[in-house]
Amino acid sequence: MPPLPPLWFAAAGLLLIAVLIGLDSDGLLLVGGLAALLLALLTAALPALAVPLQLLVFAALVAAAYAVVRRWSRRQGERAIPPAAGADRAEVIAAFDGQGEGRVRWQGQSWAARNLDPSRLLVCGSPVTVMGREGTRLQVLPREAEGDADG
Repeated sequence: MPPLPPLWFAAAGLLLIAVLIGLDSDGLLLVGGLAALLLALLTAALPALAVPLQLLVFAALVAAAYAVVRRWSRRQGERAIPPAAGADRAEVIAAFDGQGEGRVRWQGQSWAARNLDPSRLLVCGSPVTVMGREGTRLQVLPREAEGDADG
């Protein structure tokens, strides 16, 4: 059987490049890339480690690290940025799903966004107010009717 460390290094490289070009929205590719890198080092140190065991270790590393990342991410979300006095407007460009996730155009750019009031549906073209940010995900609220005060 060919040595596997180069394959794990290649997998780590591909996953980490995907993170660098912005394909990772929730940390899973980053966690997978780091786990593959650790496994490459482990298989270099222990070349007799069986392939099924390597896959099991990889899966366990990814699952454990991803759970930590998600817990940390939720904790960061609890410390949301308070509404600014002059909160910015944005427009929904991809309807929000049942979990309150969608996309908005803000300052000329497309952003992933979370609806802070998921009980109110946001469809394409809906105006929203940007209330804050969690990493690269905006926190938005539906705007009231245009006749209401804009602040």
